[in-house]
Amino acid sequence: MSSSADPGGAAARSLLERVFREEAGRLTASLVRLLGDFDLAEEMVAEAVVEALERWPSAGPPKRPGAWLLTCARNKALDRIRREGRYRDKLAQIAALPATAEREPDDRLRLIFTCCHPALDADAQVALTLRAVAGLTTAEIARAFLLPEATLAKRLTRAKQKIAKAGIPYRSPEPAERAARLEQVLRVVYLVFNEGCLTTGGDVGVRRELVDDAEWLAGLLVQCLPQEPEPLGLLALIRLHAARWPARLDRHGQLVPLAEQDRSLWNSARIHSAVTLIERAAALRRPGPYQIEAAIAAVHCEAPGWQATDWPQLLTLYDMLLAVDPSPVVRLNRAVIVRHTDGPASALALVDELTETLGRYHLFHATRAALLRDLGRTDQARQADEQALKLTANPAERSLLATRLHPTHDIH
Repeated sequence: MSSSADPGGAAARSLLERVFREEAGRLTASLVRLLGDFDLAEEMVAEAVVEALERWPSAGPPKRPGAWLLTCARNKALDRIRREGRYRDKLAQIAALPATAEREPDDRLRLIFTCCHPALDADAQVALTLRAVAGLTTAEIARAFLLPEATLAKRLTRAKQKIAKAGIPYRSPEPAERAARLEQVLRVVYLVFNEGCLTTGGDVGVRRELVDDAEWLAGLLVQCLPQEPEPLGLLALIRLHAARWPARLDRHGQLVPLAEQDRSLWNSARIHSAVTLIERAAALRRPGPYQIEAAIAAVHCEAPGWQATDWPQLLTLYDMLLAVDPSPVVRLNRAVIVRHTDGPASALALVDELTETLGRYHLFHATRAALLRDLGRTDQARQADEQALKLTANPAERSLLATRLHPTHDIH
């Protein structure tokens, strides 16, 4: 990376935004490990970013921007502690933090288990982990929880205060403790993965670095808990979706529906690896939702083409998933499969049963639009697509919906 000056500063700011997205969780995890203080760790990372904004546009970005931010945040933490005359026993530890990008490999996993302590309520566990580990903004997490941003911010503050007051240790839990917290930890990794696949905010439709983070974290869970089948299932699920990534977006950044994707672009080696993980999980004979979702993704990935998809097998798998996760979203996804086994009219009847619970969910309306279009009810389909467009802020999804509404116009 060049260290030459960038007079306008645009390139340096763009680089900083990318580096921060990629490094925020890692930096925070490293500092929390040493400081034992969420707020201070986040504050020092934020101050390091401010300093980078001041320096990089004129001096040029460093060759190793992630390491620069870590060193800067570490030094600021040292200065703060010295000024306040506290945590003297921490000074040597913080000073020993490497001035490189090297970190203990399980910092973020340790932080996830800390955030998912049973002393915190379930939603607070997930929200705090997404903020501290994945680096999602408070606004992004609020959208994922369908909450006002101020409400979510208060929830995060209370969770941090409870960790501090209760003296919850920042450490990897014992095996028995890990198992007790596993469900929430898996939920967090799954939400990080979902946010990467389709962002809830910002000006990008997808964030591949979050998908990579989720895959990395799921892999660590598999290493830590090799006899637990659900981490294997989650890792397989993430890997199957990542295998299709090269075909998900066209050259304009618009989403390509699964039925239209060029399957020759899919990574067959990753698909095979994921199927092996599913087989390992199945051998443990404790099926769960992530294993079933992975099996569903595998059926799609193993079909040579859209028309050759084994729809009856998918319906059987969705029935299994519904038995362990009877959520409205699972019911909606099952209805999409019914469209191919029993026809669009049967599927639409199932979707319409979800109006009350999913009326504010954009994919509910997008699914209805597709079914109405199949039935020749084009005016109603257009209304449903318009409602879906109103309910999503994701630029890639908005582009796809706009294309359906205005197929003869070039929206790019």
